[in-house]
Amino acid sequence: MNADDLPRLSAIELRRLIGARALSPVELLDACIARIEALNPKVNALCATDFERARQAAQVAEAQVMKGDPLPPLHGLPLGVKDLQDTAGLLTTYGNVGFRGHVPASDNGLVARLKRAGAIVTAKTNVPDMGAGANTRNPVWGATGNPFNPALNAGGSSGGSAAALALDMLPLCTGSDTGGSLRIPAALCGVVGLRPSPGLVANDARPLGWSVISVLGPMARTVDETAFMLAACTGLDARDPLSYPPTGAAWPLPEVDPATLRVGWTEDFGVCPVDPVVRRAFRARVEALRPLCASCEPLEIDLAEADRVFDILRAESFVAAFADAYRTAPDSLGPNVRANVEMAASITLADRAWAHLEQTRIARRLAQALERFDLIVAPVTPVSPFPWTELYAQAVDGVPARNYYHWLGLTYVVTLGTHPALSLPCGVDERGMPFGLQLVGRLRGDVALLGAARALEQAWKGDASLRRPVPDLARLQASNVDLRAIVTHPPLVDGEGAGAGAAAAV
Repeated sequence: MNADDLPRLSAIELRRLIGARALSPVELLDACIARIEALNPKVNALCATDFERARQAAQVAEAQVMKGDPLPPLHGLPLGVKDLQDTAGLLTTYGNVGFRGHVPASDNGLVARLKRAGAIVTAKTNVPDMGAGANTRNPVWGATGNPFNPALNAGGSSGGSAAALALDMLPLCTGSDTGGSLRIPAALCGVVGLRPSPGLVANDARPLGWSVISVLGPMARTVDETAFMLAACTGLDARDPLSYPPTGAAWPLPEVDPATLRVGWTEDFGVCPVDPVVRRAFRARVEALRPLCASCEPLEIDLAEADRVFDILRAESFVAAFADAYRTAPDSLGPNVRANVEMAASITLADRAWAHLEQTRIARRLAQALERFDLIVAPVTPVSPFPWTELYAQAVDGVPARNYYHWLGLTYVVTLGTHPALSLPCGVDERGMPFGLQLVGRLRGDVALLGAARALEQAWKGDASLRRPVPDLARLQASNVDLRAIVTHPPLVDGEGAGAGAAAAV
């Protein structure tokens, strides 16, 4: 097989070839690096790279294959790690000027687990400053452009991961999700992002250990690959009080007949402004669902207080994470982070108690709806991708944004319910940009959700209007968008204090 074709193969097929001694991990890594060097300058998805150590790890992986050693599930697969997640010896900036020379001494729990599963950390993926917002841009690395049009945003906060996957630069990437950070970039870039049930993927770095709104999760190009990666992410971790062992294998997925599925659909959960372009695209997907499923009915649910609940719980989590920095070095924080910390100043203990009570009511209403339905489907984002030069969508369908994350309502109302949710790439909208269908399953029913998502993915794979879209590489190569225009503090890299193993941006 031509080396240029290797990165386009699925992670599952790549792992099979490695296990069969038909593909060297070194050969695969070199093919991914060549693709990164050719395409990443056009989208700025990857920031710090670790090619030298990755090659060393690939050589070790190759030797283990040739010796006939038992191989872990992700053996030899290159991995992109979101730049909010610590990587030992590799520059980890969180997209923030205060950390532009930060090289952690150890991996976070998810990265360590994936490395034990055989994955090879190859590069960090770009994020918004401290992960705040769904537009991946920061003053350290610049902006990540959408692979379908680099002048438009790739979503966030896992935007670098989504863009890298969409262009087949890496077979697997990590992400995280509070208000939609796995689902939104996956939808805008045409890949799969899974927000798991809280605790299924342990998070040892969450400041508020008992908070359910922030989770870690996998991102890949297809549902099967996402499940394949998820299986290597799960497991009990004593450092995360929410973590629990999975009740069943995430991969291989069970076969699901879409004709057995009872689907509830909503364009807006009754509370979210949604652009007409998105409503039209979503209605077309609902009509495509009807003949496939046992039933497809509108969802009626009361989520009227969801915006205020999310405001309070998000502000609480930002105070826990950033109050000290806000007090001692406020200029080191981006405007989105400062806005969240400042919002907390007017929130009382009574407000917090009300928010937790109301979140519980929201979770129970969604759980009750999912007794009637096997899946709830909704759009992922209320707008088609907008220019990354706009920090956030300041209005949706004529409704002004209350704050920088108000436009994420379609995903954060699901976050409040704590249910697993997946963004399934589903063709393009009338502007030619990827459309993501949000699928919501039952709490801790992640495997069932993935199985249902794969059933729909397979049913639509022969339909160009519904299957996963692929970027036009010729159009991308012709782009000359300056994605580093907003860089104000170049990161420290090799030879400039970053430490061993940290490499420059590509």
